[in-house]
Amino acid sequence: MQGKGDGNKKSMKHLSEREKPPGVIVYDGDEPVAWCSLGRRGEFRRLERSSLLKRIDDEPVCAITCLYVHKGRRGSGLLPGILDAVCDYAASAGYPVAEGYPVEPSAGKRAGADTAMTGIASAFLDAGFTEVARPRKDRPIMRRELGAA
Repeated sequence: MQGKGDGNKKSMKHLSEREKPPGVIVYDGDEPVAWCSLGRRGEFRRLERSSLLKRIDDEPVCAITCLYVHKGRRGSGLLPGILDAVCDYAASAGYPVAEGYPVEPSAGKRAGADTAMTGIASAFLDAGFTEVARPRKDRPIMRRELGAA
C-alpha cells in the first residue's frame, strides 16, 4: 500500500530536512496540539493544478494547506491562535503574505473532519485574514499580510 512503511518514512525525513520545513507543530506548553502544512504555494503541485483553488495573482504567498488539530482539542476555539502562531512562524521565515483555503460550512452546520482539514473560514477571519476570492460559495481564499522579518 502506497504511503506506508519505510519508503514513506524516508520521504517524510527528506521533507523535514528541506531549508524550509513542510510545516510546523503547534504546542500548548509541552503538549503538541496541532500540525500545519505550509510553504511556498508553488511547492504544492496539487494546489497549483486545482481548478477550484487556482492562483489569483503572482504574490509570493505562504500557502497554509492543511491544519490538523488534535481530536481532544477540536471545537475548543484554538484555531485562531494556532493560525496566529503559524503566521508568526511564516513571517520569521521571510514570507510576506499567508494564504489559506478554508471551508465555510452552511449556517447551523459543522464541517466534518474530512472537509475541515484546510481550516474554517471564521477562524481565519478571527486571526486577521481577509477574503480575497471566493471560487465556490463554501470555499473562500483568504490572506493575511505578515510584515516578514
